[in-house]
Amino acid sequence: MVDLLNATLRKVPAWLLYAAAPVPIVALYYLGLTGELGVDPAKRIEHQLGLWSLWLLIAGLAVTPVRRWTGVNLLKFRRAIGVITFFYVAAHLLTWLVLDVQFQNVWADIVKRWYITVGMAAFVLMLPLALTSNNWSVKKLGPVRWRNLHKLVYPVAILGALHFLLLVKGFQLEPILYTLLIAGLLVSRFIPRKAFNLRVSRQS
Repeated sequence: MVDLLNATLRKVPAWLLYAAAPVPIVALYYLGLTGELGVDPAKRIEHQLGLWSLWLLIAGLAVTPVRRWTGVNLLKFRRAIGVITFFYVAAHLLTWLVLDVQFQNVWADIVKRWYITVGMAAFVLMLPLALTSNNWSVKKLGPVRWRNLHKLVYPVAILGALHFLLLVKGFQLEPILYTLLIAGLLVSRFIPRKAFNLRVSRQS
């Protein structure tokens, strides 16, 4: 079954992800312009784009653990997921800058509000990842240095989860669940699969 699924996935071009990526953004802005997002559409759009950014980060982090633990190979889509994640984060940031604060007191907010500080740090760390997500950069940097550079996605994911945790007021389950999921995906990358197989065989 896994072999059949992988064979099917190999036939799916990665460009389909790029083609589908703008649809949620366009839909959100359309709903905002038509008054379907309530009295503060900018906040709703900003929040939804932030959630999409987290979902995409999680999807990118899940590629390696899914291949390791299930055999399903999604590696051909990982670069597209990463690039699309950056553009969603950029759209989230621009919505905040243009529609929410309207470029007023931006630096003061970055310095004084911890959730904005953390979010901006995540965005800055994503810049080299987005700029080097191409074959030319892989050849220029070499595979080893390129892979080491792209490990920046780990702190980016942690900062993304922290941004959400700091943003909400009071105890809310949703950001905690995202944080636990991201932590689990990061930890799972460093657990050898043979250790899991050994544990299962002992229990049986």
